[in-house]
Amino acid sequence: MFGKTALTSSELITPDARRRVGIFMFSYLVIAIGGALGSVARFWLSGAVAQSFGETFPAGTLLVNISGSLVIGFFAGLTGPDGRFLVNPTIRQFFMMGICGGYTTFSSFSLQTLTLARDGEFLFAVLNIAASVIFCLLAVWLGDYLAMHLNQR
Repeated sequence: MFGKTALTSSELITPDARRRVGIFMFSYLVIAIGGALGSVARFWLSGAVAQSFGETFPAGTLLVNISGSLVIGFFAGLTGPDGRFLVNPTIRQFFMMGICGGYTTFSSFSLQTLTLARDGEFLFAVLNIAASVIFCLLAVWLGDYLAMHLNQR
């Protein structure tokens, strides 16, 4: 008698908008899966290093950050605009934001450095800061350099 007064969501969203939302949500899923894989790898490697060398100095976190910097530099160099390989943007997001983002541990680095300083281990705190910055920058540079060298072949 009064007619239809409300529209359903499927009537409000166009097929093109629905497709764009699906692609957007897929990107989140891909990054989340990559992040989970990277986090598990970080947990395993930092635990293995701590088991082998002890936990006085956060060597596991340092190794994770250096290796993660090397890998992301190498991958970015190989798959960038001037890279050897054309990689789908979703694959780049999966690897760089997901895996590398879940793998590297700057937040862990920050907390561990603060804990060292609070515990009076100022030398280890400064050493961790210096080693992380210097070696991670060198590692990302090396990864990029290796990729650029490979791109020229």
